[in-house]
Amino acid sequence: MNKMFCYQCQEASQRKGCLIQGVCGKTDKVANLQDKLISLLKEISYYAVEARRNGKDNEETDVFVIEGLFSTVTNVNFDEERMLSLIDRAEKIKERAKILAGNFPAVAAPVGILSEENEDLRSLKELIIYGLKGIAAYADHAYVLGKKDKEIFAFVENALAKTLKNLSADELTALVIETGNFGVKTLALLDRANTEAYGNPEITMVYTGLKQGPAILVSGHDLLDLEEILKQTEGKGINVYTHGEMLPANAYPKLKKYKHLVGNYGTSWYNQQKEFEAFNGAIVMTTNCLQRPLDSYKDRIFTTGLVAWHGLKHIADRKGGKPKDFHPVIEKALRLGGVEEKEGKEIVVGFAHNQVLALADKVVAAIKSGAIKKFVVMAGCDGRHKEREYYTKAAQNLSKDSVILTAGCAKYRYNMLDLGDIGGIPRVLDAGQCNDSYSLVVVALKLVEAFGLKGLNELPVEYDIAWYEQKAVIVLLALLALGIKGIALGPTLPAFVSPNVAKVLVEKFGIKKGGE
Repeated sequence: MNKMFCYQCQEASQRKGCLIQGVCGKTDKVANLQDKLISLLKEISYYAVEARRNGKDNEETDVFVIEGLFSTVTNVNFDEERMLSLIDRAEKIKERAKILAGNFPAVAAPVGILSEENEDLRSLKELIIYGLKGIAAYADHAYVLGKKDKEIFAFVENALAKTLKNLSADELTALVIETGNFGVKTLALLDRANTEAYGNPEITMVYTGLKQGPAILVSGHDLLDLEEILKQTEGKGINVYTHGEMLPANAYPKLKKYKHLVGNYGTSWYNQQKEFEAFNGAIVMTTNCLQRPLDSYKDRIFTTGLVAWHGLKHIADRKGGKPKDFHPVIEKALRLGGVEEKEGKEIVVGFAHNQVLALADKVVAAIKSGAIKKFVVMAGCDGRHKEREYYTKAAQNLSKDSVILTAGCAKYRYNMLDLGDIGGIPRVLDAGQCNDSYSLVVVALKLVEAFGLKGLNELPVEYDIAWYEQKAVIVLLALLALGIKGIALGPTLPAFVSPNVAKVLVEKFGIKKGGE
């Protein structure tokens, strides 16, 4: 008997699935509790769909389903007690959802991925669920900033409820594409949330070294957490640095105005153990991307939001409209004394859609003159596998008339290379976080319009997408829903895609294995 079974991330053991402990670091107990939570979320959704038909939708239920899904995304919640607390709350919310659904037949969702015996149906259902986890993560980011869409809540619950039905492979395939369509909708919602809160990103040079003095390092994706840390540290002599997926925050006008936001330290999530160990400051993990913390920095790393690891200090959620209290982080940073100065270089960020469209005439002219012959979308996640060196080599070997469009932490494989520019246009245009892949689509659609083309597939654009977890899965499904074909996905194809499902993706969308 397996102690657990999980294959939702790119690094699943032997590229088949983790059976004893997650490669990510989660225990078998946490993995099985996550399976139980997913089962409960399906049951909650089953009743919520009926309640909504009766005009009794409930925002508490909607938000819990989103947060519950996000809590099971890779590298978010490793804490058994926190998972038990979520399960307890799920049981109570399910009972309330049943009451709102009225006289409706009861349902009992099976627990665990392998409860679906048919390999192809299992593959399609898990592809949907992982896409929903990605939607949930991005919808939660938007909700934190005050943006919500009831249609997205309704779709997530409807799709979860449908995984309990005896749908055919064709019906599930259609639901996969519908999930991608709602992925586009969610990415657009988060884009509005970020830009309305912090302004449109601007082309910005970001320093990658360290300045001497007390310091706080902020990792993850949550811009509101970063803003609150910046406000609470103002005038205290503390330098604030971004890390990992938080790098793009340096380009938002309302965040870059803080003079003590001094740059970006470190690279991708998978390097955090050695990078955090060398950083003599306080560290805050705001969303997913947490690795097992080493003893050398356990006493100076904090979690917040949905992130959890047993024994780490946690910054509590906002209550009554008040900001989070980051004073424990601030006090730790001051007590530590600070980091030593370390020389770095400057990298350019801020090429989200608004900024690139401001350069549209210049870009179109470069294409028409032949100065730019090709765009390569190299977006997505980074990871530990040696095969990911491919993305560095691919960037180095691209012809000098090619431009890389990137978003997500995959960029750390090449964003510090000196690849030059084409007529003043950098050869790496960094749109931002993984969720900012939406910006790349907006830019592509603008180019379609500028050249009078019929669709995205007529553009001189190649897609070389790197994936690791479920946020990247929904980005992939969003691209498929937009009709984009010929995507290279790597460094390995998902373990949860069965041979027959892979065949459909190849035949219908031209998906191929990337990273080679």
